[in-house]
Amino acid sequence: MATIRRFEEIQAWQKARELVGEIYRISGSENFQRDYGLRNQICRAAVSSMSNIAEGFARRTSRDFAHFLDVARGSAVEVQSLLYVAFDVKYISSGQLKTMYTVADEVIALVGGLTSYLRGPRGRS
Repeated sequence: MATIRRFEEIQAWQKARELVGEIYRISGSENFQRDYGLRNQICRAAVSSMSNIAEGFARRTSRDFAHFLDVARGSAVEVQSLLYVAFDVKYISSGQLKTMYTVADEVIALVGGLTSYLRGPRGRS
Protein backbone atom coordinates (compact mmCIF):
# COMPACT_ATOMS: atom_id res chain seq x y z
CA MET A 1 0.00 0.00 0.00
CA ALA A 2 1.35 3.42 -0.90
CA THR A 3 2.21 5.70 1.97
CA ILE A 4 -0.63 8.04 2.81
CA ARG A 5 0.53 11.30 4.35
CA ARG A 6 -2.78 13.11 4.83
CA PHE A 7 -6.27 11.85 5.54
CA GLU A 8 -7.53 13.71 2.47
CA GLU A 9 -5.64 11.17 0.34
CA ILE A 10 -7.71 8.25 1.66
CA GLN A 11 -10.25 7.13 -0.94
CA ALA A 12 -12.76 6.15 1.74
CA TRP A 13 -12.60 9.66 3.22
CA GLN A 14 -13.06 11.21 -0.23
CA LYS A 15 -16.14 9.07 -0.88
CA ALA A 16 -17.50 9.83 2.62
CA ARG A 17 -17.06 13.53 1.86
CA GLU A 18 -19.10 13.04 -1.31
CA LEU A 19 -21.80 11.33 0.77
CA VAL A 20 -21.87 14.25 3.21
CA GLY A 21 -22.35 16.69 0.35
CA GLU A 22 -25.20 14.65 -1.11
CA ILE A 23 -26.92 14.27 2.25
CA TYR A 24 -26.73 17.99 2.98
CA ARG A 25 -28.00 18.75 -0.52
CA ILE A 26 -31.09 16.58 -0.27
CA SER A 27 -31.80 17.42 3.35
CA GLY A 28 -32.12 21.06 2.33
CA SER A 29 -35.48 20.43 0.67
CA GLU A 30 -38.46 22.17 2.23
CA ASN A 31 -40.14 19.09 3.72
CA PHE A 32 -36.88 17.63 4.96
CA GLN A 33 -35.90 20.92 6.63
CA ARG A 34 -39.06 20.89 8.72
CA ASP A 35 -38.21 17.46 10.12
CA TYR A 36 -35.37 18.62 12.34
CA GLY A 37 -34.88 15.27 14.07
CA LEU A 38 -34.42 13.22 10.91
CA ARG A 39 -32.42 15.92 9.16
CA ASN A 40 -30.10 16.30 12.14
CA GLN A 41 -29.62 12.55 12.56
CA ILE A 42 -28.84 11.77 8.92
CA CYS A 43 -26.44 14.71 8.64
CA ARG A 44 -24.69 13.73 11.86
CA ALA A 45 -24.34 10.12 10.74
CA ALA A 46 -22.83 11.15 7.39
CA VAL A 47 -20.41 13.58 9.04
CA SER A 48 -19.52 10.93 11.63
CA SER A 49 -18.48 8.52 8.91
CA MET A 50 -16.20 11.07 7.28
CA SER A 51 -14.80 12.36 10.58
CA ASN A 52 -14.02 8.93 12.02
CA ILE A 53 -11.94 8.05 8.97
CA ALA A 54 -9.90 11.22 9.51
CA GLU A 55 -9.66 10.78 13.27
CA GLY A 56 -8.61 7.14 12.95
CA PHE A 57 -5.87 8.11 10.51
CA ALA A 58 -4.41 10.39 13.18
CA ARG A 59 -4.11 7.51 15.66
CA ARG A 60 -0.74 5.91 16.29
CA THR A 61 -1.57 2.27 15.60
CA SER A 62 -3.30 0.27 12.89
CA ARG A 63 -5.48 -1.26 15.59
CA ASP A 64 -6.76 2.16 16.68
CA PHE A 65 -7.26 3.24 13.08
CA ALA A 66 -9.24 0.05 12.36
CA HIS A 67 -11.46 0.72 15.37
CA PHE A 68 -12.34 4.19 14.08
CA LEU A 69 -12.99 2.70 10.64
CA ASP A 70 -15.47 0.31 12.26
CA VAL A 71 -17.31 3.32 13.67
CA ALA A 72 -17.19 5.05 10.27
CA ARG A 73 -18.69 1.98 8.64
CA GLY A 74 -21.46 1.84 11.22
CA SER A 75 -22.29 5.48 10.58
CA ALA A 76 -22.49 4.89 6.82
CA VAL A 77 -24.90 2.00 7.43
CA GLU A 78 -26.92 4.29 9.70
CA VAL A 79 -27.17 6.76 6.80
CA GLN A 80 -28.53 3.96 4.62
CA SER A 81 -31.19 3.12 7.20
CA LEU A 82 -32.17 6.77 7.58
CA LEU A 83 -32.44 7.12 3.81
CA TYR A 84 -35.27 4.59 3.97
CA VAL A 85 -37.04 6.73 6.55
CA ALA A 86 -36.67 9.78 4.30
CA PHE A 87 -38.01 7.77 1.36
CA ASP A 88 -40.90 6.29 3.34
CA VAL A 89 -42.10 9.74 4.44
CA LYS A 90 -41.65 10.99 0.87
CA TYR A 91 -38.81 13.47 1.48
CA ILE A 92 -36.72 11.83 -1.24
CA SER A 93 -37.50 9.98 -4.46
CA SER A 94 -36.61 6.38 -5.22
CA GLY A 95 -33.88 7.69 -7.54
CA GLN A 96 -32.37 9.80 -4.77
CA LEU A 97 -32.56 6.83 -2.40
CA LYS A 98 -30.78 4.60 -4.89
CA THR A 99 -28.07 7.17 -5.68
CA MET A 100 -27.22 7.98 -2.07
CA TYR A 101 -27.52 4.38 -0.93
CA THR A 102 -24.98 3.46 -3.60
CA VAL A 103 -22.57 6.19 -2.47
CA ALA A 104 -22.91 4.94 1.12
CA ASP A 105 -22.27 1.38 -0.13
CA GLU A 106 -19.07 2.62 -1.77
CA VAL A 107 -17.97 4.20 1.52
CA ILE A 108 -18.70 0.93 3.32
CA ALA A 109 -16.72 -1.10 0.77
CA LEU A 110 -13.72 1.24 0.83
CA VAL A 111 -13.69 1.36 4.62
CA GLY A 112 -14.00 -2.43 4.73
CA GLY A 113 -11.05 -2.88 2.41
CA LEU A 114 -8.89 -0.52 4.43
CA THR A 115 -9.93 -2.19 7.68
CA SER A 116 -9.03 -5.63 6.30
CA TYR A 117 -5.64 -4.34 5.23
CA LEU A 118 -4.96 -2.80 8.65
CA ARG A 119 -5.98 -5.97 10.47
CA GLY A 120 -4.03 -8.20 8.09
CA PRO A 121 -0.42 -9.30 8.49
CA ARG A 122 1.03 -6.32 6.55
CA GLY A 123 -1.00 -3.65 8.32
CA ARG A 124 -0.24 -4.47 11.92
CA SER A 125 1.88 -2.10 13.95
